[in-house]
Amino acid sequence: MLTYARWKYFVILLVLLLSALYALPNVFPQDPSVQVTANRGAGVDEALRKRVGDLLGQAKVAPKAVEFDDGNLLVRLRDPDQQVRAADALRDALGSDYVVALNLASTVPDWLEKIGAKPMLLGLDLQGGVHFLMQVDQKAALDKRLDTMAEDVRVALRDGRVRYESVERRADDSVVVALASAGDAAKARQLIAAGQPTLQQEAQGATIVLRIPEAELQRVAVDAIEQNVGTLRNRINALGVAEPIIQRQGSDRVVVQLPGVQDTAQAKRILGATATLEYRGVVDGNAYDAVATGNVPPEARVYYRKELGPDGKPIPILLSKRVIASGDQLVGATSGKDPQTGTPSVSVRLNGVGGQRMFDFTSQNVGKPMAVVYIERIPEVRTVDGKEVRSTRVSEEVISVATINGVFGKEFQTTGLNSSKEAADLALLLRSGSLAAPMDFIEERIVGPSLGRENVERGLTAVMYSFAFALLFFLIYYRMFGVITCLALMLNLLMLVAVMSLFGATLTLPGLAGIALTVGMSVDANVLINERIREELRAGVPPQAAIAAGYDKASGTIADANLTAILAGIALFAFGTGPVKGFAVSLIVGIVTSMYTAVGVSRAIATLIYGGRRKLKSIWI
Repeated sequence: MLTYARWKYFVILLVLLLSALYALPNVFPQDPSVQVTANRGAGVDEALRKRVGDLLGQAKVAPKAVEFDDGNLLVRLRDPDQQVRAADALRDALGSDYVVALNLASTVPDWLEKIGAKPMLLGLDLQGGVHFLMQVDQKAALDKRLDTMAEDVRVALRDGRVRYESVERRADDSVVVALASAGDAAKARQLIAAGQPTLQQEAQGATIVLRIPEAELQRVAVDAIEQNVGTLRNRINALGVAEPIIQRQGSDRVVVQLPGVQDTAQAKRILGATATLEYRGVVDGNAYDAVATGNVPPEARVYYRKELGPDGKPIPILLSKRVIASGDQLVGATSGKDPQTGTPSVSVRLNGVGGQRMFDFTSQNVGKPMAVVYIERIPEVRTVDGKEVRSTRVSEEVISVATINGVFGKEFQTTGLNSSKEAADLALLLRSGSLAAPMDFIEERIVGPSLGRENVERGLTAVMYSFAFALLFFLIYYRMFGVITCLALMLNLLMLVAVMSLFGATLTLPGLAGIALTVGMSVDANVLINERIREELRAGVPPQAAIAAGYDKASGTIADANLTAILAGIALFAFGTGPVKGFAVSLIVGIVTSMYTAVGVSRAIATLIYGGRRKLKSIWI
């Protein structure tokens, strides 16, 4: 007897409604838009909104809307041409106080977003984005290693109670240690060798020359680019960019491709940033006199505070050359508000080495001030004689000077930031790790949306043709069961789009190929079922019993065949990257949904049509 449980019909109806609901956001097109984001303390307010409206009017660009969106200003436009014109006009007028970025603004209704319904993410080949070729500054990586080596030597000699006059770097990438007495040379060399056994030492009386071996120099270069690749991947993941491509190219270059990001300034602000923190002790002395006379204590260096003095100029301060802890030793960082003052802050957590150094320093300096130095490497582009000249400006400013009220080690809080956004950006950069060496952008390209639209149209055309051919074949060859199969296939596509949208899967051009393949596999499952039913009818089995037997006998075969395909998809997802993962995701999701629709949904429809007929003598198959 042909029967189907009522609760299963309820499940199918529920799946149909949920699939339609969560696939619906893909119907709403995105608005080409321009996003204006405050940079380093600038305000996003009604005055900026009016100014942007006036600038767009002067550029003869009529926006659809100018609205506030999560602390940013969003200008919605009608087409990509207006988008580019508006971005150029705003970028020139607003200057460096704001970051002007091209964007695609969602038009999905709020009630859909509240239940978590969102359109599918598109990969670089479908949506467009930016392509960067970045080069690692190997000289800066070596300089950083030499600075660290010199500081470690100072600490080792100081802890070993060996007096020295200076520890200085030379232009030939060596470090020269000038001892107070030649009699301490043997002890000094022993202390240095214990801490850094790979260094080459040359002793000449009270002078020791230290060099890094060639093998270690090569390792520094390799480690720098590997760390930078990892850091870039962490930053991009934290930004939420779907399906990025980050690949090492040659000995000192990295290729970065970001889908959906069409403006280089927006991406470069995070990718190229080398913002970090350093914690230093404050040296007693008159900083104004040191600046005026040039007589800076040998253990100190002049920095400037973020706030301005009564004369409108930055306030100088003397800080120790010795770094207590830096961003390289951070394990975690989160932004928030200082509970006492309500100002933006970043809570940091150091690793074991940094925590111990902070503990040692605070234990010995309770009641004394400690400064937090914010260091940022800012890329600049200037036009000289009609040519673009790229350079980098290093900004170092003291954002906070606080008295050490008690002993602390691994966990503490940093305040003195301009805004919550600056605190969030700093926490993101610290959390993702600092770059081992600065990186310069030597090539940048924009993958235009026109290429993406063409790929989408071709991919969708391929899927539609494969779907149409399958439907036509079933309607002609299997007649009524062809209609049943067509309904199951349409629900399969609806479920596939809904599931990929719900879980934030990224659709790429290979992903469209995966969808077309799952349509074919779903057809294969329905062919097995229909042919089984035909065999039962040829054997003289009554129609209702033939339908039930056809589904029962074919289900095991379908499950076995699809299980092996799912395992192949899992292997592709686990070991593949980029487009291969996109293909694997659409393949796995499509197989699961096709199994359910081919076996469960089509049987429910067949039961609904033929199950209630008591005198059924034939079926149209």
